[in-house]
Amino acid sequence: MITHKRTPSPKISAVVSDVDGTLVADDKTLTTRARSAVAKLHASGVIFGVISARPPRGLFMLVEPLKIKTPLIGFNGGMLTDPDLRIIVEHPLPPDVAHRAVEQLDMLGAQVWVFSDRDWLLRDPEEPYAALEQRTVGFRPTVVDDFGSALNSASKIVGVSRDSALLTKCEADVSALLAGQVSVVRSQTYYLDITHLLANKGAALSEFAKLSAIPLAEIAVIGDGSNDVTMFERSGLSIAMGNAAPAVQRAADFVTNSNGDDGFANAIERFVLGGHRSDASVGAGGGINV
Repeated sequence: MITHKRTPSPKISAVVSDVDGTLVADDKTLTTRARSAVAKLHASGVIFGVISARPPRGLFMLVEPLKIKTPLIGFNGGMLTDPDLRIIVEHPLPPDVAHRAVEQLDMLGAQVWVFSDRDWLLRDPEEPYAALEQRTVGFRPTVVDDFGSALNSASKIVGVSRDSALLTKCEADVSALLAGQVSVVRSQTYYLDITHLLANKGAALSEFAKLSAIPLAEIAVIGDGSNDVTMFERSGLSIAMGNAAPAVQRAADFVTNSNGDDGFANAIERFVLGGHRSDASVGAGGGINV
């Protein structure tokens, strides 16, 4: 499926992929085809990076199997680290803004998580989705009675609820309360991410391009969430997952299969390395002309 809203870049030198719902299957594992697709990118001279709402610490398990040498982009762009988790760029929330965000989420009835420094803090380990998040990021939360000083260095605040309608209201209310001060996006139907205004995937893609010395027009991006649309807009080629919402699919140049049907690998094989759009050949700069 092609939207035909623009002509995608004829040269791709880098691929940046969302993780959950895109690169990994629903059980958070990498399929054999996904690993193989990234290996083929490396062999073709196309660099590979990941971008996620996860903390960089929650991306570290991907470094070795995918041979990642590019910056890890966590918190929707709130923090970029090298593959050894040394911070390159960070955009923490201003403390007063973090306090107001937590107060608003508490008032509306959502559960609250705070990601600060290397820690994930919550008040109740039995909260909805806490066990899922622990499996996803690969480390345990710190249980606290009060978030206290952690709000002075928070990279991301998350409103959590099984009630999607409640989070829709939280999204609208927090966006209105803190307009022009934060980025407010749904990374999942049950997660509302509140980060610094510069912590969005579009701005993060620009940071990645600068650090990698690759033009934005030569970067292909893949994602499934509404928080991926800002990077679609800045990329040279955008691919939405088959499990993405219709609005996200409409924002992309191409749509691949779902993450349960090796959609990531299919996207790499067809739209980046393959000749689906036109004949493919290796460009002089090591990228792929498609």
